[in-house]
Amino acid sequence: MPTGKVKFYDADKGFGFVAGDSGEGDVFVPSSALPQGVTGLKGGQRIEFSIAEGRRGAQALSVRLLDPTPSVADNRRVAGRKPADEMVVIVEDVIKLLDSVSEGLRRGHYPDKAHGNKIAQVLHAVAGDLEL
Repeated sequence: MPTGKVKFYDADKGFGFVAGDSGEGDVFVPSSALPQGVTGLKGGQRIEFSIAEGRRGAQALSVRLLDPTPSVADNRRVAGRKPADEMVVIVEDVIKLLDSVSEGLRRGHYPDKAHGNKIAQVLHAVAGDLEL
């Protein structure tokens, strides 16, 4: 069965579109193709589906959710985010760090392995704090 990512879904109108992973064009997803008890899809959500050729092109049938639906734990994580004023300071420090790295790169020097790994860890941590 093909898989893909939801590009758009409007629960009020009862349809959306998914971009298939195998490169086929956008596939229409009607609400009738959703699993029982599912009222909508989120943009970026991964699904598995079968395809039938409809009057207006490819149409998804028998959708199966591959990504879990957002949970209360996810909501707590967002609620537990660092305050924006704290993130401003962190982002400014990351900018200074990257400026120093770029100066070395301009002179043709990469950071040594240990320093490069530390920079990667900092960037990964900041990305985690910014992620929804």
